[in-house]
Amino acid sequence: MATTMTNPTRTLSLGFSPCPNDTFIFHALVHGIVRVDGLDFAPRLEDVETLNRLAAEAVLDVTKISYGAIPYLVRDYVLLRSGGALGRGCGPLVVARDPIDPIDPAGLVSKRIAIPGRKTTANLLLRLFAPDAPAGEERIYSDIMPAVARGEVDAGLIIHESRFTYADHGLVKVVDLGEWWEQETGLPIPLGGILARRDLGEATIHAIDGALRRSVEHAFADPAASRDYVRAHAQELDDKVTQQHIDLYVNQFSIDLGEEGGRAIHELFARARRAGIIGADVPSPFLDNSQGTSL
Repeated sequence: MATTMTNPTRTLSLGFSPCPNDTFIFHALVHGIVRVDGLDFAPRLEDVETLNRLAAEAVLDVTKISYGAIPYLVRDYVLLRSGGALGRGCGPLVVARDPIDPIDPAGLVSKRIAIPGRKTTANLLLRLFAPDAPAGEERIYSDIMPAVARGEVDAGLIIHESRFTYADHGLVKVVDLGEWWEQETGLPIPLGGILARRDLGEATIHAIDGALRRSVEHAFADPAASRDYVRAHAQELDDKVTQQHIDLYVNQFSIDLGEEGGRAIHELFARARRAGIIGADVPSPFLDNSQGTSL
């Protein structure tokens, strides 16, 4: 009797954070509601700086990363058009126990600042805003506000849901780096993107990107479906803050970067290049190079 041969299913590692925006976006993909023929995904949930480091070692097949890390990763990875976090009114903040006056870059030159990672987008923005500020002290992002409140550092660079809760720690805003970026450029701020390994091949990468887009679209169409999954990883956030987080970081740019998203990415790295933060020879992060020849 003849037998029918089937191609084995390949399992790819998929890294993203436990933050509500990521679990909301990836829910349909990791639960098989959205599928890619011949592929399964094994999720690995880590904080974004850990994901940046894993990507630097090319450990993960597909992963969320900070845009600040992309120049160091694009030789092994390509940037997908779906699933990322770009937007307005959603940038990182510098906070302190007391107002820092003047509220401009000079006010940060002598300050000890806790940061959520060297290659986070937040730290890249801080370096662009205050190039003469000292190198920050790395902390897990959830430990930054308590460290500032205890006086262990002078200020903290906060990300994610911390922008909703810093006042609960008795802290005040020094500068909103996303607001500064928008005033400087008129563009949305690129925060985090999704990378896929180049060696997966063009067809597989396009299939993953398409599935991720469908996962985001499903999340918008049926937000209740992911609620339990989001809540299970929400790190004790209440439902109100969780929803604020999703509303702020998941938007049309999460479905597709679009032309404006592409311009924002290139503007970020053009400024980083002029500031001497990245080199001039970084290749384009896009598989089809439709957004230009280099960063």
